[in-house]
Amino acid sequence: MSDLLQMLDMPFFRRALAAAALIGFTNGFVSGFVLLRRSSLTLSALSHTLLPGIVVVVLITGVLNQAGAFTGALLASLIVGIASITVTRYTRLPQSTAIAIFYTAAVALGVILIPYAHTSQNLEQWLFGTIQTMGDTDLKVFFGIACFTLMSSTLFMRPLLLTLFEPNVAAVQGVNVRRMNYLLYTLMIFALMASFQAVGPILSIGLLVAPGAIISLFTNNTKWLFWGGGIIGCVAAVLAVIISIPLNIPTGPAIVLVLGTLFLLAYISVTSRKFHSNTSS
Repeated sequence: MSDLLQMLDMPFFRRALAAAALIGFTNGFVSGFVLLRRSSLTLSALSHTLLPGIVVVVLITGVLNQAGAFTGALLASLIVGIASITVTRYTRLPQSTAIAIFYTAAVALGVILIPYAHTSQNLEQWLFGTIQTMGDTDLKVFFGIACFTLMSSTLFMRPLLLTLFEPNVAAVQGVNVRRMNYLLYTLMIFALMASFQAVGPILSIGLLVAPGAIISLFTNNTKWLFWGGGIIGCVAAVLAVIISIPLNIPTGPAIVLVLGTLFLLAYISVTSRKFHSNTSS
């Protein structure tokens, strides 16, 4: 406890805790949409396009910083995501096929361009997140993402859910299904953008899947799927920051590992409860 109090006196540790709480809750909340939309594999593909976007920005600007990385990763994910949706709309190809083509091409381009960026060592550090080196500006960015994501989700929750479950009924009731799909996609991409700075592009999908999956093991209540996922994501991210620094382990992988451990414990709890229930009956 005394060590924790001492760490709280360090500005970088307080910023890391605040960032973990914001990112964890936002991604945990959005994980409900990911689970209901069954788009885990799509987001996993998009997460791999973040690094090529960063590389392109480094080539253009000559520097690697938080703002440039955020911009490059955001543009890359939006381009690949919107391109896959456009191809699906005007052809018979499923979106999974289109996004697989675009994201593998983007990753291939990133691999080819990395040697020309002359910052390969720094780029490797971004593979697993940089949450301990975040500044006040980064926190403001995360706060903005959290406000936009949570306010939009809450404000349009009913039409979003109606679009997910019954798109034909939503259209009959006057819901613009196309716009809701674009909004949903935008929310997931913004959440993905926040998580990549915390855990890196390789592990970012973990923050967008695990919290909702953990809650879904215990309840089918849609409300709890979102708010419960947010709480799980927040607690797991903050706990990982607290334990990673004293143990001298990377914080990004620690966040995903904590979530994976919580999922395993939840699964064991649910299955053991069902086993005892079946045995007693």
